[in-house]
Amino acid sequence: MDSKKKTLIIVLAVIVFLVIAAYSFFAGNYNKFVKLDTANKSSWAQVENQLQRRYDLIPNLVETVKGYAKQEKDVMVEVTNARSKVGGAGTVPDKIAANNQLSGALSRLMVVVEKYPDLKSNQNFMKLQDELAGTENRIAVERMRYNEAVKTYNQTIKSFPANLLAGMYGFKEGAFFDAPKEAKEAVKVKF
Repeated sequence: MDSKKKTLIIVLAVIVFLVIAAYSFFAGNYNKFVKLDTANKSSWAQVENQLQRRYDLIPNLVETVKGYAKQEKDVMVEVTNARSKVGGAGTVPDKIAANNQLSGALSRLMVVVEKYPDLKSNQNFMKLQDELAGTENRIAVERMRYNEAVKTYNQTIKSFPANLLAGMYGFKEGAFFDAPKEAKEAVKVKF
């Protein structure tokens, strides 16, 4: 074999290697982004399942409390309005904001409940309150899982050189489900 043929074979081998390496890099990163994005969507779906459960429980809870606390109309209206905002939210950030507002309204409703000992002894109310508490715990767990999925995804698409490809492929940063501002303040119980 002469020197030109050897050089040509080496050049072709290097080109084939570079093409395979580039393909692996681009396809591998794209597939990783898709996998992580799907994990985000799956985690968010679990959060939405629990939020829907809470959304469905609220009318029963409000009606039960209304019977005992007719003078607490403002709190009932606030819970009802917050619930309707949850129903109308379209994007993930809007849903997060609406659910944070609903969480704040529900915490104020629970403060109202403290004023009515007869209500706290009502079996229907106790059952609803237990279901709501269980749902809130499920939401907290699913929210944590969702935030972990978003963290992994965001770290991946922001890391070099994946960040260059993420922008090229159109992958954008995911939104965390943060606690509302009201959750950072102590609830004031007034009698």
